[in-house]
Amino acid sequence: MNIERARFNMVEQQIRPWNVLDLDVLDLLYVVKREHFVPPAYKHLAFADTEIPLDTAASATRMFAPRVEARVLQALAMKPHEKVLEVGAGSGYMAGLLGAHADHVWTIEIDPKQAETARANLDRAGITNVVVKVGNGLVGLLEHASFDVIMLSGALAAIPATLLAQLKSGGRLFAFVGSAPAMQAQLITRSGDQFKTTVVFETVVESLIDPAAGSTFTF
Repeated sequence: MNIERARFNMVEQQIRPWNVLDLDVLDLLYVVKREHFVPPAYKHLAFADTEIPLDTAASATRMFAPRVEARVLQALAMKPHEKVLEVGAGSGYMAGLLGAHADHVWTIEIDPKQAETARANLDRAGITNVVVKVGNGLVGLLEHASFDVIMLSGALAAIPATLLAQLKSGGRLFAFVGSAPAMQAQLITRSGDQFKTTVVFETVVESLIDPAAGSTFTF
């Protein structure tokens, strides 16, 4: 496979047609190499328009399809000074993309084995501003709050109030809300104590593990 041709086709045939036109986002897809974060058994699918299984013991975790990753980045409109919290590290790829446009990223993964893989992938890619932690990301990361951006890399029925409380005023939270077959990709912005929700697109992604099933905030 011609890797660079496959990457070009991914951008031009999958991502641009899905209304991702931000040049910073498109350029980033050439810089953070997606194939470095894909499990060896699925290297041939690195640029395919599909989710990719990560084969974890704890869950059926999957990498997002490339167009979903790009659309999320475009909606978040990252800035270089921002602090980011990601819930669900997966392969580390989304954290790497976020880190390329942010000051610092903390990503929390509930599966220790997958966290180790994500850490190794990020190290191999030379990404130094992302920290991978093991734990329940749905309670947030109070010692580093508050955050400019919070990314939930999986679906939930509703957004935990603990995460909303750790979002800065003026900050953005991206989440996949609902259950299959009708999930909404939502961008939630905070202004003081007020939260505004914008539905960016509809899709279906894997759900996050919620061991605590704590309090939620619905819109």
